[in-house]
Amino acid sequence: MMSVIAAKPLWMVGTARRVITPPAAVELAGLGYYLNRTCQRVRDDLSATALVVGDSQNCVAILALDLMYNDAGFTRRIRELVAAQTEIPAEAICVNFSHSHNAPTAGLILGAGERDWKYLEFAATEAAGAVIEAWRKRQPARLSVGNGELAGMTFNRTRENGPVDTRVSVLRADSADGRPLAVAVNFHSHCTAHMEADLRAVSRDWPGEVVDQIEAALPGATALYLQGTCGDVNFRREFNGTERRFEPARAITKVALEALETSRPIEQYGIATVTRKVTLPTRRWAREEVMRDRDEGLYRLKTGDTTGWLDGVARVCVNQPERLPLRYGGSVEKAVAAVARFAVEWTDEILPVLETRPEILEAEVAAIRIGDVYLVANPAELFTTLGLQVRRQWQRGDLFMLSYSNGSVGYLPDPYEVERRSYAAIQSPKFTAQFPFTKESGGAMVEGMVGALGQVQEGG
Repeated sequence: MMSVIAAKPLWMVGTARRVITPPAAVELAGLGYYLNRTCQRVRDDLSATALVVGDSQNCVAILALDLMYNDAGFTRRIRELVAAQTEIPAEAICVNFSHSHNAPTAGLILGAGERDWKYLEFAATEAAGAVIEAWRKRQPARLSVGNGELAGMTFNRTRENGPVDTRVSVLRADSADGRPLAVAVNFHSHCTAHMEADLRAVSRDWPGEVVDQIEAALPGATALYLQGTCGDVNFRREFNGTERRFEPARAITKVALEALETSRPIEQYGIATVTRKVTLPTRRWAREEVMRDRDEGLYRLKTGDTTGWLDGVARVCVNQPERLPLRYGGSVEKAVAAVARFAVEWTDEILPVLETRPEILEAEVAAIRIGDVYLVANPAELFTTLGLQVRRQWQRGDLFMLSYSNGSVGYLPDPYEVERRSYAAIQSPKFTAQFPFTKESGGAMVEGMVGALGQVQEGG
């Protein structure tokens, strides 16, 4: 009697992309205070790229946007629009931002990139449209997963020889007849290679180049870049704004393509998703901290005095405060005035709630299982040290680590950085109008991410 071997079920995969380049009046984000850095040129179009993966019962949507920050309201709007026209549950939609500094923001960065609400409604509508289109275009597909290492090109900007995550993770979808459909790439570094080459140009930065290069190497595939845990990591400074600024994308693409060549089929079948709220401890600003900044800001705005300006509010106002005047045409006076204005305005925001706001912050963590491949997403600029803790505690299967996802809580530093009261620890909560995180906050996020992974492993 002849035995019959059942064919392995195929996944259902769809992709789509929409252009979300802003008009000239929209401000680009993440460079300095009150610069009114509106876009004047388009180096390359910003996009929203959707990947929808389904099994016989469930679907998950992964959305990559070439924007800087992502707040919960923006994510909620996308989820509402998609849920109204598809069978994808809202919690099964993961919205990841590349964090390009030559793009607008959808999250609050006080003084460093005003949100344009009309543009954000357009971007959310187009992003949702990409997911809806991808869902409608699903076709039978096979999935594979792989990874490689990109060592020696990034550095930890908070401490000498500090940790970096060198993992390049790739997820690939091919049609039933073997044609490439989609490639998702996950890596971990700020994308600032092209930022200072043209401060008025809209750009996806190096993640866009990775996408373009992979699509050129695999005709027919739609590529998307998923930003990882890089709150404390950049590509080395010789790649930023120099003639070598094209090297990061080429290096990531090379590792990604090699990983695709050796990728393994995802043979375990099934999809599960989990979203959960994580409670992060914060500490209330001391009134003397707030008033010290406010008094300095008011004094400098009134007098124009720049004496000792690097010792006060400006000490951690950006990562390299001594370079800040370069963003104001070399004028120390203009730089100090901008920082002083910020000092007054952030204290205006926090003083009315200083005594009443709870000393906790809730954040959404999302976990996705595709077969035996896992993705875990958080809304922070998560420090590498914390991301690596998740990797150490979660040693099952391939793991994609996504930050800048489904919301925005700013930098989430590790205890070392909280202790030294750095830019990430002190300035970030000012421009996001939050209370500062504590030494326990990072551990709470790690616990939440690992817990979500454990829950999704068990089926959601």
